[in-house]
Amino acid sequence: MENYKELEEKIGITFKNKEILERSFIHKSYINEHKGKGVKDNERLEFLGDAVLELVATRHLYFNYPGQQEGTMTAFRSALVKGKHLAEVARELDVGNYLFLSKGEDNSGGRSKNYILANTLEALIGAIYVDQGYKHAEGFIERFILTKLDKIIEKGLHIDSKSLFQELSQEKEDITPEYKIESESGPDHNKKFIMGAYIGSKLIAKGTGSSKQKAEDNAAKKALIKKGWI
Repeated sequence: MENYKELEEKIGITFKNKEILERSFIHKSYINEHKGKGVKDNERLEFLGDAVLELVATRHLYFNYPGQQEGTMTAFRSALVKGKHLAEVARELDVGNYLFLSKGEDNSGGRSKNYILANTLEALIGAIYVDQGYKHAEGFIERFILTKLDKIIEKGLHIDSKSLFQELSQEKEDITPEYKIESESGPDHNKKFIMGAYIGSKLIAKGTGSSKQKAEDNAAKKALIKKGWI
C-alpha cells in the first residue's frame, strides 16, 4: 500500500478506506501484468466520478449563473470537464506519481498523458464519493476544478462553437449537424471558403473563413445565435 499522506493533506481529505483510494490510481494496463492477483482497475470509479463531476458542475452553474442561457452553461460545463482541463488539475495534485501502470505504459510516458491523468482524476472523485459521500466530493470539485471557471471565461476557453452546436443539435433535435461547401474562391495562397451549417436538409447559417475549418466554426457560431441557443 502506497503512502498517500501527502496527497490527503493536499486535498484536505483523510480516507477511511485506503484501498478505495489506491484503486483510483490503478490503470487497466497494470491489471494486464497482474492477472489472478485480485487487483481491480479504476474504470468503475472513473465511471462514477464522471457522473458526480457532471452533477456538481451543473448544479454550480445553475445556481451561480442565473442569467445565463442553457447553451452558454453547457459551454462552461464542457470546458470544466474536458480532458485537457482535468489533466491540468491532476498535474497540480501530482496524480501521475501515484499511478499504477504497466511497464510498457510507464516507459511510454503514461504518467504525463492527458487522457490517463484526466481519467484518473475522475476515478479519484469517484473514490472520494464512495468513501466520504457527496458533500466531500462536491467540496473537492469546487476547490480544485470549479475555481478555474473565471479563468476559462476570461480567456474564452469555453468557446468551441462546433462542439456546442453539435451537442445542442443532438440534444434538442436529435440530429447531428453537417457542413457543406457553399462556395470557394481565391488563389491557393489566399482562399476564401463559405460553409453552410445544416440540421438535416435545412441550412441554418453560413460562415466564411480562410480554411474550411474556420468557415465551419464561423457557421456554427452563427447557427447557435440564429437558433437562440446562446
